[in-house]
Amino acid sequence: MKSIKSVISIALVAIAVLFTSATADAQIKFGLKAGAAINDLKFDSDIFSKENRAGFTGGLMLEFTVPVIGVGFDVSAMYVHRTVNFENTEGYNELTEEERDALGRDYIDIPVNLKYKLSLPGIGSVVKPFVTTGPSFAFLVSKKEVNDFIKNKSCDIAWNFGFGVELFSHVQVAASYGLGMTNTLEFIGARDNGASIEGKNRYWTVTAAYLF
Repeated sequence: MKSIKSVISIALVAIAVLFTSATADAQIKFGLKAGAAINDLKFDSDIFSKENRAGFTGGLMLEFTVPVIGVGFDVSAMYVHRTVNFENTEGYNELTEEERDALGRDYIDIPVNLKYKLSLPGIGSVVKPFVTTGPSFAFLVSKKEVNDFIKNKSCDIAWNFGFGVELFSHVQVAASYGLGMTNTLEFIGARDNGASIEGKNRYWTVTAAYLF
């Protein structure tokens, strides 16, 4: 956990240095962003049979870019709904419809990404590819206790890797992969010896944003 905090702290410090060193010449945009969140879970046991499920996300985005070099960052405040179906898993079929719905976790997600935009000669004002990477902090706003043996964690930290394209300096279409760094869900006493099984998020997010 200390190593995770160290990596995130270094990333945030780097973003802060970039921001303070180039604020005078910065291009700052804000806008709306929405899309789909395709969620998977990686457990520390292979007893579960599961299938990926598509959720949704939407919220606000702020982008800061240093002109000419194309380096900057973006930060968003997003509502995210994530879910997964544990088909043929012992105990899952006995859950009520309400308990299954509770497995669809709702978050306020705050991704903070370093961003690099590539300016293409002649068409840079029309099409501009970019790549992103950075931490994401998701805070649970839905039910924490699903039942006596399933428990959602209150905070989920991930690291995102993304790419996309900016069109006409206002529209951005992007895809990113989130690598969960902390446990997001726990099955209490799910193993034969009574130990719990914990799972980390793995997810693809595809979004479209309009920036002013």
